Amino acid sequence: MVRLEVRTVHNDPMVAELVARAGEGDGAAWVQLVNRYAPLVWSICRQFRLQDAECEDIGQTVWLGLLGALPRLREPAALPGWLATTARRECLRHLEVARRRQNRERPTEVDIADDRLAPPEHAVVTAELDAALRVAFAQLRPHCQRLLVLLMQTPRLPYAEIAAKLDMPVGSIGPQRARCLARLRRCSALATWIEAQPGHAAPTGEGGG
Repeated sequence: MVRLEVRTVHNDPMVAELVARAGEGDGAAWVQLVNRYAPLVWSICRQFRLQDAECEDIGQTVWLGLLGALPRLREPAALPGWLATTARRECLRHLEVARRRQNRERPTEVDIADDRLAPPEHAVVTAELDAALRVAFAQLRPHCQRLLVLLMQTPRLPYAEIAAKLDMPVGSIGPQRARCLARLRRCSALATWIEAQPGHAAPTGEGGG
């Protein structure tokens, strides 16, 4: 269909007249040219499977280009070929721009959320807990501080070694550990942090002082 249009008008004297008049600023001649060849430009855009809005944008670009090209068009009868070539070039340019945009917007591995990574708020909560623990630990009795420090050693120390360091029976390490942890939780800094956490339940009460 497009090739037939190009061939049949190639020697049409009306085309040369319309081009000459439009080049001199004749608005009516310009409208006739657009009406005559708009289907040609549209059909080429359709060959690239573009949407209506895309076809309209490309058509506008082609006609604006023709406005500047009319004075330099040496062979007015070749106008259909010029329009067809320009329309194809603009369609290819449009598709290339769309492809590049899609590649830029495609999420990378960095953009994709990784379930293995802790959410940002986790770091805040951890920092708050760490600060509360430091304050609470400083409020413990020296004996509890030494016991908990030894129990948190890596690699873990045998209870016998801990008992020797603290001069206490091995069997008392477990109960003493529970009492020290209970005192730690009751310290105001840590107790306030615990109460502020979502889903916090009232403590069940552990070993006394």
